[in-house]
Amino acid sequence: MIINIIGVGLLGGSFALALREKYPYLKIVGVDQSTVNQKIALAKGLVDEILPLEEALQKAELSVLATPVDSILQLLPHILDQIPAGRTVMDLGSTKEAICQIADTHPKRAQFVAVHPMAGTENSGPGAAFRELLPGKNVIICDAFKSHPDSSALVEALLRDAGMKIHYMTPAEHDLHLAYVSHLSHISSFALGLTVLVKEKDEKTIFDMASTGFSSTVRLAKSSPAMWAPIFDQNKENVSKALADYIDLLQRFKQAIDSQDIPQSMDFMVKANEIGRILSGIEKK
Repeated sequence: MIINIIGVGLLGGSFALALREKYPYLKIVGVDQSTVNQKIALAKGLVDEILPLEEALQKAELSVLATPVDSILQLLPHILDQIPAGRTVMDLGSTKEAICQIADTHPKRAQFVAVHPMAGTENSGPGAAFRELLPGKNVIICDAFKSHPDSSALVEALLRDAGMKIHYMTPAEHDLHLAYVSHLSHISSFALGLTVLVKEKDEKTIFDMASTGFSSTVRLAKSSPAMWAPIFDQNKENVSKALADYIDLLQRFKQAIDSQDIPQSMDFMVKANEIGRILSGIEKK
């Protein structure tokens, strides 16, 4: 079997490594505009060869779109135009409504499977890919009923063989939930990083005083702007609502602190502690 990965970065590269663990003789073809990424992907064994997009599409039984979401919107119609009958294309994008809307207008919609692995790090590029990223993680498939049974069966089998747990959602449900549990956390981290950098002009002070709590909270601020700006744009309505809810709570927290309302501050924190119990339960499943 030949798989084509378009955009050999963290997710695409980690998917390749997870599949190699299960299928050592699987052939993986890479497509990437960056010559640096191409060299790293070959050196790390993420792909067996690099080909131009059109040639790779003709060879592969499955093409995996693992580029930033703005590129997915541009590439998906062209890829569906090019792939032969009986072949499959899947994406790994962090938004789904806009991507699925584009797919829905194409006559080869049934050859497309909309996928989002719930995994990642603050790092990007093929050098950041690692085999353990995807096993044990959740993966969401959207509008599965619109995909041909053969395409669905192929993608689901590979996702399970990569060690992932499959869940199903509509694109609207996906984008709403992700605005709160993923997109908002990245914006919060970017904002915290900016707040500290503006206040603390002496970088040495930041590094000397930063605790592990600060480092873990601001970790996502190191994420790729080229990847995240299109995500925020494509999911702007849900992200804006999530931000409004978050800002409202921050203002209430500030008011409690300004007025020395310690019981109110404690009430906020006690209620927030509940997230620990919920996350612990999820991790045990």
